[in-house]
Amino acid sequence: MPKPARSAESISTEIAALEVVSHADLKKRWSEFFDAPCPPHMSRKFLTRAIGYQIQVRALGGLDRVTRRRLDRAATDLEAGRPIVPAVPAIKPGTRLLREWQGRVHEVLILEEGVEYRGTTWPSLSAVAREITGTRWSGPRFFGLNGGDTNGGG
Repeated sequence: MPKPARSAESISTEIAALEVVSHADLKKRWSEFFDAPCPPHMSRKFLTRAIGYQIQVRALGGLDRVTRRRLDRAATDLEAGRPIVPAVPAIKPGTRLLREWQGRVHEVLILEEGVEYRGTTWPSLSAVAREITGTRWSGPRFFGLNGGDTNGGG
């Protein structure tokens, strides 16, 4: 039988109540949530945050499978001395991107497949950037999606 849904207010109230719980009681709560004794020397601040997070996980659910896998991979890379490579965020269909170029604002709409610009569907952001500038550009860079400088000539 599924658990009854809890309101955000009741979750917030339970987490706020942790602020006045004794350090010893926080350690007991830790043991309840993690099925293990609380490690020694855990600060009150850390215990409060960890238990608060677990309250939210139990009420609302934890991290999704993809995020857990990404975190596991990052931990493995760190242990092996490899740098952590951040995931490139996908742009969701329906997202509108704006870019000012030579005094004019250009707007694109991300579609399931392709990009809409001025009523025409284009295969990629790079194709649109090329249309706007007349030169070869990385579309994600032109529209400021990968941290690159977007001031090149605009």
